[in-house]
Amino acid sequence: MSTIDKIQELKKRRDAVILAHYYVDDKVQAIADYVGDSFYLSKVATTVEAKTILFCGVSFMGESAKILNPEKTVIMPDMQADCPMAHMAEPEKISRMRREYEDLAVVCYINSTAELKTYSDVCVTSSNAVKIVRALPNRHIYFIPDENLGRYAASQVPEKHFIFNDGFCHVHTSISAENVRKAKEAHPGAEILVHPECTLEVTKLADYIGSTSGIIDFATSSPAGEFIICTEMGVLYELRQKNPGKRFYSVGHRQFCPNMKRISLEKIEDALESMSNTVELPEERRLLALRPLERMLQLGS
Repeated sequence: MSTIDKIQELKKRRDAVILAHYYVDDKVQAIADYVGDSFYLSKVATTVEAKTILFCGVSFMGESAKILNPEKTVIMPDMQADCPMAHMAEPEKISRMRREYEDLAVVCYINSTAELKTYSDVCVTSSNAVKIVRALPNRHIYFIPDENLGRYAASQVPEKHFIFNDGFCHVHTSISAENVRKAKEAHPGAEILVHPECTLEVTKLADYIGSTSGIIDFATSSPAGEFIICTEMGVLYELRQKNPGKRFYSVGHRQFCPNMKRISLEKIEDALESMSNTVELPEERRLLALRPLERMLQLGS
C-alpha cells in the first residue's frame, strides 16, 4: 500500500480531515481536503463534521484551530514546525504600552502564538488588517508581532497613531526591492504581486498587495500572463493549478520557509497512525485567546 493510500485509509479510520497551508510542499497540498491561508483553514475547521483535524502547517495554525474548535482533536504532522515571527512580541512591552497610551488597542496579527493573542484586543489577517484597524474606536494602535504588516496598515490608515513592534517574517523580509526591480527588468510584462509582510520598499513596487489568497485570486482574474510573486513559493502550486497558461517568477532567491517544508506525506501518515501530536491548550488560555478572534469576526463582517 502506498503512503497516499495509507493516509486515505487512516483518514477514514480516524474520522479526520486534512487542512494544508499554501506554503507546504506540493505533494501535501495535493492530498489535502482543504488548502488555504491560516485564517481560512481555521474557519473551515469550524464547519467540517470530522472529529479529527490534521493541520499541515506551523504551530500557531494548529493553536488557532484548537481555539476555535475545542471539542475536536487537532493534530500536527510535525510538532517542531514553528513560525519564529509568531513569538516576536513581549508581554512586558505590551503592558508598558498600555500604561503609556490610555487609548490603546493591541492589534495582533493572527500569525501569532495563543499566548500573545491573550494579551490582545483584536486579531487581524493580512487581508482584513486595514479594515479592522480603521473600524477600531482607538486612535493609538500597537501592532504585533509583524512590523511590516503594521507599517503597511499604517500607510493605509494615516489618521491612526501606530506603535510598531520589531517582529518580522524572515522569508518576506528577505525579498529586497533591488531583487524585485531586477526581476521586473527580466520580465518587463509581468505584474508584481506582493504580500504585506514584505517591506514598504517592496510594497511600493507592487501592482497588487494582498494576502496569499488575495494574490492567487488576483493572478487568476488578471488578464496578464506573467507575474512576479513576492511571497513564499509554496503558493506556486495553487497558482499553477488555477492558471496553467500563465507564468510565475520568483524574485531571484530562495523564498522558502523551512518550517513549512518540514511537513511530509510520511509525517502525515505517522501522525494519523499514532495520534500523538495533539494540540492542547489550557481552557483559560483558550478562552482569553478566543476573544480577539471573535472581535475580528465581528469587526470584519
